[in-house]
Amino acid sequence: MTRPSQVLLIVVVYWLGVAIALARGGSFDAVAVAAGAGATVATAVTVHYANEYADYDTDRRTERTPFSGGSGALVDLDVPDPRRFAWRATVVSGVVAVAAVLAVGAVGVSLATQASLLAVFGLGWAYSLPPVRLIARGVGEATNVLLGALVLPLAGYATVASPDAVAVLALAPFAWLVVPNLLATHYADREADAATGKRTLAVRLSVSQVRRLGVVFAAGYPVLVAVVSLVGLFPSVVVVAHVLAVLPAAWTARTLTRRRSPLPAVAAMVTLAATTSLAWTWTWLAHA
Repeated sequence: MTRPSQVLLIVVVYWLGVAIALARGGSFDAVAVAAGAGATVATAVTVHYANEYADYDTDRRTERTPFSGGSGALVDLDVPDPRRFAWRATVVSGVVAVAAVLAVGAVGVSLATQASLLAVFGLGWAYSLPPVRLIARGVGEATNVLLGALVLPLAGYATVASPDAVAVLALAPFAWLVVPNLLATHYADREADAATGKRTLAVRLSVSQVRRLGVVFAAGYPVLVAVVSLVGLFPSVVVVAHVLAVLPAAWTARTLTRRRSPLPAVAAMVTLAATTSLAWTWTWLAHA
């Protein structure tokens, strides 16, 4: 029920936080970083399972793409009661995730990392599951940005250094591009979401409003990159890595709501996550 590509992206985002911390002088602890990564994967798996369980009816109604509509595993699974199976998997994986997060403290993973991952676990479940079900209350996108673009990489950062304001600023461009990615992904599923009470912004807003909001973020991304460059807060190689996501961001601005596939927005987000992870890693290794 988990998509390997999404789990891999989560590991990349975790490493992005680690790499930023190392480039800024953090002390590399291979055991703590690896243990934190393992706990991150366990947390990601249970959040995915919770989402698959909650979205079973939605995923049956929508037309899946490689980037939207869920994994499709429950719909295609040959078991008598797919939702019960998914719920049991969610509960078991949740117990494993909490145990993993608590256990990694024994090998030097910081309390800040553990607290961050527990926040991802708790809010990740609340995102999809009743009675909270944040995605049905119009705050799902904000929760997703907070957890996936800030709390998760800061969990990685905290394995080697204490997060500060500069760490958050270093993640701001990534968080910015996650917004149009979520809008594009949810837009692809808007009919099925509306039919099952999943009140995403793509459901709550008109098509023109979704487009305007997405274009503000996608077309505004080059302006944000220019500000990052002028401030001079980050190494030049990191600034160049941000520039590489400008083209797919422009593609996103041009196509959002005009095509069903969220590929352009996904490409922009993944490009930025990958290039900035490499750039910060390069900066660390160059000064090691």
